[in-house]
Amino acid sequence: MEFREDILGAPYEAAELTLRPDDEGAVCATLVRRPVPGADRAVLYIHGYNDYFFQTNLADHYTALGFSFYALDLRKYGRSLRPHQSPNFVRDLTEYDEEIDEAVRIIREVDGHRQLLLNGHSTGGLIGALWAGRRAGRGVVDGLFLNSPFLSMPVGPAVRTLGGPAVTAVGRLAPTRVLPSALNPHYTHSLHKDHQGEWDFDLTLKRPESFPLYAGWLSAIHQGHRRLHRGLGIDVPVLLMASTRSISTTKWHNALHHADAVLRADDIAAQGPRLGRHVTVVRIKGGMHDLVLSGAEARAEVFAELDCWLAAYLDVEPVGEHA
Repeated sequence: MEFREDILGAPYEAAELTLRPDDEGAVCATLVRRPVPGADRAVLYIHGYNDYFFQTNLADHYTALGFSFYALDLRKYGRSLRPHQSPNFVRDLTEYDEEIDEAVRIIREVDGHRQLLLNGHSTGGLIGALWAGRRAGRGVVDGLFLNSPFLSMPVGPAVRTLGGPAVTAVGRLAPTRVLPSALNPHYTHSLHKDHQGEWDFDLTLKRPESFPLYAGWLSAIHQGHRRLHRGLGIDVPVLLMASTRSISTTKWHNALHHADAVLRADDIAAQGPRLGRHVTVVRIKGGMHDLVLSGAEARAEVFAELDCWLAAYLDVEPVGEHA
């Protein structure tokens, strides 16, 4: 394993993590890092669905607080997607344990960090929470910050209950069957600077229309939600953030800049108690789905709340203005 300059340029470095092959062939993940010399604490960021790490404003905030910053591009996402692979596809969310465990080993044992915060967004929040529940009692992570985690399907309770078994059955019988995607392209447009947003990212790695939605992947999400509903027993403090409002629209609307256009924020917040016994839930007025990419006012509130929580539970001193 060798770190080289990342696609984001200095000071970001990236290394390919070689993983066990699957039935599509060779598999890898990518660990991006931005070290802080002398730091004894670090954060590991895990992105969401149809996504990859590009949120440098988040890294800026953490490094200003004295955290070395790390981010995983999971297998078959972003920097880790290879031509022979089905994008974003896994049959079970436990498959991601391999790259998370290896990233944590590098952060703690190779790079020598004493304290580790896991920061997951959307699907990455679900993946990270499930992983932390399975690793409870081992002392490998000291806290979780979940940014609009994918803890519930964005559908009504009846559809969620009745649809789960059917999706699971299709996922087992025909895992690579492509299903209709409900992802709204206007959400990505609301973020990107070439459309109605303020951020710059690669639209081939985070597509407005998303990648194909595979039955096996959706089944894996349903199984993850079932595990969550039984309770995860995470044994470290958890900060769960979600917007105060959600929006569902097939057309462009300015409200996309002030609400969660992907998941139901109320449903996310309601799942908080299932994560563990020590969960702080914070609702962000005007927050978008990726809260750290929200408008300036909401974004400042996100970082202010994060700083208060870090000071209370991880003994981190706030520094400077909020990005």
